[in-house]
Amino acid sequence: MMQVEEKPDVTYSDVGGCKEQIEKLREVVETPLLHPERFVNLGIEPPKGVLLFGPPGTGKTLCARAVANRTDACFIRVIGSELVQKYVGEGARMVRELFEMARTKKACLIFFDEIDAIGGARFDDGAGGDNEVQRTMLELINQLDGFDPRGNIKVLMATNRPDTLDPALMRPGRLDRKIEFSLPDLEGRTHIFKIHARSMSVERDIRFELLARRVSK
Repeated sequence: MMQVEEKPDVTYSDVGGCKEQIEKLREVVETPLLHPERFVNLGIEPPKGVLLFGPPGTGKTLCARAVANRTDACFIRVIGSELVQKYVGEGARMVRELFEMARTKKACLIFFDEIDAIGGARFDDGAGGDNEVQRTMLELINQLDGFDPRGNIKVLMATNRPDTLDPALMRPGRLDRKIEFSLPDLEGRTHIFKIHARSMSVERDIRFELLARRVSK
């Protein structure tokens, strides 16, 4: 149901085409975990949660793992669709247990992938399955409201369908920041080629930029 890494082996140098996104993540996730005193001195609350949105394969999960590595935080990845259970209350129970586990860690980054599976806009059509999804999302909102933004837990959520998310999830104090991930530009694609070539035997004069130009968006 969940993937737990005490410290991911991905670093910022392993991520290409996401320079701007990494800078934003360092500001809203890394700094509060490594230097919480800065927010205390300024008298402001750091973000509790961050929404990463964009097409599949644009680096959302890699960036999340890299932030966890940099902050020495335990990384817990949960896929939203796996929280959709057929038994009443199971999804909500899983969410509670997830946050209980996170509280036992010195620092923890919880990453909800495909959050639209449980975080979609609510409507009442009487369907039992939809009601269970709503219970799970309400428990997630309850957990987001229940922890200290200056504490040891940070929450990241990812989706490629941000327009479908329930407004309640996006209120201040829950998902306070949004970071868009788009397809990489020429510089980003060149960097990605160089990253993947590091462990390969290639010619020294290989023209990575030329290869990147040949890769269509």
